[in-house]
Amino acid sequence: MPIPESQLETWSHQGSITQSSNTYNAIKSVLEASTTPYAGKNFKVFLQGSYGNDTNIYAESDVDIVIRLDDCFHSDLESLSDDEKSAYKQAFSDATYTHTDFKRDVLSVLEDQYGSAVKTGDKAIAIDASGSRRKSDVIVATQFRRYFKFRSASDSEYVEGICFFNAAGERIANYPKQHSANLTAKHQASSKWLKPMARVFKNMRSRLVEGGLIDAGIAPSYYIEGLLYNVPNEKFTTSYQDCVANILNWYRQDAAKTDLVCANEQYYLLRDGYHTCWSQTDCDALVEAAVDLWNQW
Repeated sequence: MPIPESQLETWSHQGSITQSSNTYNAIKSVLEASTTPYAGKNFKVFLQGSYGNDTNIYAESDVDIVIRLDDCFHSDLESLSDDEKSAYKQAFSDATYTHTDFKRDVLSVLEDQYGSAVKTGDKAIAIDASGSRRKSDVIVATQFRRYFKFRSASDSEYVEGICFFNAAGERIANYPKQHSANLTAKHQASSKWLKPMARVFKNMRSRLVEGGLIDAGIAPSYYIEGLLYNVPNEKFTTSYQDCVANILNWYRQDAAKTDLVCANEQYYLLRDGYHTCWSQTDCDALVEAAVDLWNQW
């Protein structure tokens, strides 16, 4: 029998809001203090991830925070002609205060405030939960520009995102502002079903991981949101049961899988071997396990 409507409705509820908000505001205040080594620089602190996008569930407690340095940027020039690349190189000089400097300074500020609760991970600086403070991940980033045209600094076209480096030194570019704005637009266009359905699918994933039916880590929330972003609006109908069945059937029967895009619309969703894409094998595993959960409830 299918998963009951009442269970799906429970799964659709948003997780912690007050604690997450308080955690974010406390860490933001620390990062923006006038006494930091980078206080004179241009930077922004903002949310990304599930709490920032209103798709967080109770089992998913992390608050994802970005601090982005805007005094320097990294860029992707692959779409430019040789002449445009030359013009770009003449227009800009190397930064004197770099991402490495910025991350060192941000880490020192967080360690001064939170001590041993701070851990440096592969991509982010983690701050452990304590009392009412939720676990947080701070991404230290610079501005990223993906150029499509460059004649001069005042005559250019680019998409702006963020970039950071993992422990192996590999550059990872992403577009959290576009992801968030596009999710919100899709939420409105789907008669406000998208975000509750994202929470339903994340809770289904958690149930599947707990039951040993899929491996932990194969279905990150970011990619679940990306998958649902591609679902045609008419598949979001009048009940949670109908929505789940329509989404699973659409993916298995109708979706042009190689054409699906991430919610930021800057990358394809399903590709192997890229930091910014989901393995189709992992996506298939989630969907097939969800079908089994549905049929065997």
